Amino acid sequence: MTSNASPDAFAATKQAGDNPDDASSASGTMWQMRGPDGSIAMGWYLLPLRLFLGVTFLFAGLQKLANPDFFRASSPISMHAQIVGAAHTSPIGGLIGHLSGAASVIGAIVAIGEVAIGVGALLGLLTRVAAIGGLLVSFSLFLIISFHASPYFTGSDIVFVFAWMPVALAGAAGAPALDTWLAARSAASPASDSDSSEGAMSKGAMSRGAVIGLVAGGTALLVAVVAGLGRAFSPSSSKSAATTTTTSTGAPTTTTEGTTESTTAPSPEGTSIGPAADVPVGGSAAFSDPKTGDPSLVIQTKADTYVAFDAICPHAGCTVAYQANAKVITCPCHGSEFDAKTGAVTMGPATTGLTPIKIIKGANGNLYVV
Repeated sequence: MTSNASPDAFAATKQAGDNPDDASSASGTMWQMRGPDGSIAMGWYLLPLRLFLGVTFLFAGLQKLANPDFFRASSPISMHAQIVGAAHTSPIGGLIGHLSGAASVIGAIVAIGEVAIGVGALLGLLTRVAAIGGLLVSFSLFLIISFHASPYFTGSDIVFVFAWMPVALAGAAGAPALDTWLAARSAASPASDSDSSEGAMSKGAMSRGAVIGLVAGGTALLVAVVAGLGRAFSPSSSKSAATTTTTSTGAPTTTTEGTTESTTAPSPEGTSIGPAADVPVGGSAAFSDPKTGDPSLVIQTKADTYVAFDAICPHAGCTVAYQANAKVITCPCHGSEFDAKTGAVTMGPATTGLTPIKIIKGANGNLYVV
């Protein structure tokens, strides 16, 4: 039995099937879901996942760029705070602990990288490259931030690692994408001899380069506009954290509900973390625990009553912050909440509370960690 299909049609169909990033079929465009044989290109099955990942990474990157606190070392949601916290909790803490001085630069690279990955995935341009980049970013965040998430599936980073894998393996795979359009355009270029073939390849390469350049320029403009608007409309920076100094004197402490509240002491003994006046009544200040180096939080719950906690969230290692209006300590990464007086967890996904730090107020007006 012989086929009625022409050799040219067979060759075109074979070419489309050999390269998953080519047009969906020889008889139509990338917008046609079914090919000549009735099959559906793999890319159509992966399209919802690819678009979700693209939107998520684009939003994550733009959100960071639009928030000046992400680049402000004194903020608990800053890249600096995340690096400092991860240095004590991450399995690669020894490697990243020395990067805190370059936190702003690293934060900018991460944010711009997420935007680029999101744009690439959404438009289907350099799809495999974008997916591999997303996989590497997600795996890095897993090691740095959510490695200790318990149970492991409550940390989203490991989920994103596996979500990127099929896109990294398949690419656009015949679904609507700039990669598919460029491949179809290149395949449709006339090439009757070797010279014309070389010309068609050159034309295809130039077209791909022009598209990549256009998208890169638009992405750079988007990054600049969002970052500029974020700084133009952001509130003024919050009060700086108390400065850590070192002294040695002596004092008693009073323990209540698992935390240590201050009493006025004539000779405090411990390490000074700064003036008590820097912590407003009903407010908080950040400091570094002189014993562990962890980012920490001191709260004046009422006049001359202070409580302090290690500010590293036990769920995934993010740095928590005190919300004065709600009188609750919250994690900016995954939404865990903690009692501001005891540090006990009041809302997950964290399963344990914050570690209390013994703190007292000395007669000289300074706060001491003992």
